[in-house]
Parts: sequence; C-alpha cells; structure tokens
Amino acid sequence: MENVKVIIWGLGAMGGGMADMILQKKGIEIVGVAGRGKKIGTSMYDYIKTERGDRPDVIIQAAEDVIKPGAADIVLLCTDSFTKNAFPRLKFILEQGINVITSAEEMCYPAAQNPELAKELDELAKANGVSVLGTGINPGHIMDSLVLIMTGCMVDVEEITSRRVNSLSPFGPAVMEEQGIGISVEEFLARRDNHTMAGHVGFAESVGMMAAGLGLEVADFKQGMEPIVTDVDRKSPYGFAAAGTCAGVAMKAEAVLSNGMKVHMDHPQQIEPEQVGVTTGDYVIIKGTPSVNMLNSPEVEGGLGTIAMCVNMIPQVINADPGLVTMIDLPLPRALMGDVRNRIKEDKKIVK
Repeated sequence: MENVKVIIWGLGAMGGGMADMILQKKGIEIVGVAGRGKKIGTSMYDYIKTERGDRPDVIIQAAEDVIKPGAADIVLLCTDSFTKNAFPRLKFILEQGINVITSAEEMCYPAAQNPELAKELDELAKANGVSVLGTGINPGHIMDSLVLIMTGCMVDVEEITSRRVNSLSPFGPAVMEEQGIGISVEEFLARRDNHTMAGHVGFAESVGMMAAGLGLEVADFKQGMEPIVTDVDRKSPYGFAAAGTCAGVAMKAEAVLSNGMKVHMDHPQQIEPEQVGVTTGDYVIIKGTPSVNMLNSPEVEGGLGTIAMCVNMIPQVINADPGLVTMIDLPLPRALMGDVRNRIKEDKKIVK
C-alpha cells in the first residue's frame, strides 16, 4: 500500500506542528503544502522545526495548484476558527474529492450555530465520497469528548461541569488576536460588547456535541467573557501583554439541556499563566450515579494537543463513511504509534 498522503493548508503554528509530527511517523507523508503571499515558492522546511535532511523537498504553492483530484488522501486545513470563514476552503477541498480535517473550532459541531452550512458540507462530502471533520484539543477533546467518555461509566447524569485552565502561549498570531492579547481593558470591553471579540471559540459547539452524544438537545445557552488583566509584562512566542493590558480572557457558559440538566463551562485562558502563579489544569466534574471528579494538572498543552488530535484522527476520517462527521461519530482518538498504513482500510485510500 502507498503511504498515506497528506496536504497541509496553512503552515502557521498549528500547521507547522502537524508537519513536524507527520515527519516522525511511519507510513504517512506530506505531498504538498498550500499557502499564500511570500511563502509561495519557498520550502516547507523553512518554516518548521524538522530539518530536511535527505527528504524530498516540499515547495509551498497556491491552494489551487496543489489541492487537485487524486493529489492526496486528506488535507489538514489550519487557517480559520469560524465555520463561515472556513467554508469556502472546505468546499474547495471536498469538490476535489479529498477528505479534510480542520482545526476550525466551530467545525467541531457546526450544526450548533451554522446548521445550513453544516447541511451543505454534509451534502458536498457525500456527493464527492469523502469525509470532513473539525477537531482539536478544545473543542474536540478535553471539554466535550472526554466528558462524554466519562459518562460512559455512569448509570445517570444529573449535572456537568467542564473546566479548563490553560495557557495560550503555544498558539499563533490568529489566536492572540481572537483572545485580545495585549489590548487595553477598554478596547476589550468595547469589542466584547460589539461582538468583535472572539474569546474562546467553541462553547456552543462543545455543548451541542455533548447534548447530541447524550441523546438530548440544548434548550438554553448563554456565555460571557471578562478580561484577564496582567500586572506584569508577559511575552509568549506569538503575543505580548504589557502590565495593565489583557493577557487573556475568562470565558464562562451556562446551558440547560432538554431534560433540565445543567451544563457549566469554565475556561480562563491566558499567555504565560505560570509567570503569575496560575496552575493550569483540566477538570471533568459530573454529578450522577456514580459521580465523576477528574483532574489533570498541568493542562494538556493546547498547541500540542490540537496538533496531535488533527494528525491522530487521520485514519478515522479516511475510513469514515462519506459526509460531515464529528468526534461522536468516529472511533476513539488514539496516538499513531505504528505504521499508519495499517490503520487504513484499503478501499478507502484515494491514492492507491
């Protein structure tokens, strides 16, 4: 069997990390990178940690020059956070008859806020015989899939609290902008009130996916955000917050499901939290029979977690029935430790 062939669209912090991870694995290879601007015509190895060595070079090209029918088994799309923004790129990939995994947060469960686009993506994928998944560390795993997995050992569920205290430091410039890193409190509040401050993207999607996974619906959903103001200068690889400005955002959401069950989402995130004595961690607290109280500290690092989730789900997406799929539709995520080709069904390979 041929190696599993991957194209990466967007070689920033996440896409570059995915390239580094893939280059460590057996039975899988990067056959193309789509980019824009000054990156076009340059080598992928100019932007990642892994040295080229004796590997064939991979030259970054415009998307239409690299993403073509039969060019790859799957595309990893790492360019957007929102379904509406990602939709044209997803549509283009699906029309080429290639599977796609995107790190766009809203694509984790797009039916939550974009049901029409979700339906169109599902129809496009089915028409072209391929699958599309949105995933990452959050949404996609820690605050939703992991919660659902833990309910699997419960007789009944009464109330859910999903909490993640994390560092934004590994993420790239797009996330720094979305979280308002380095802006004044006044600007933060103004952007929040006029709905141009993204904050954490994905609470509605996480709640929607958890509800669907439990056989319920979302009856009520509300979320809010407040600035995390730093009293010292903080600098991460892609962001800077001077003392007195915003180093992050504290997000909360409250939801009620169709059976009256309450779901609490709590997600304070900031750059360099350890610098001010904040301990990161992931918490799954479920009231029921039996109750669950699980803590992982420090947090699963967001950047590495997102990179790993997207790469580790490649076999599941290639093997999936055509259409728009979510994490509750696919086999459990797990690390790619052996030959990736052994995880792929032969009749699902696009590049034979």
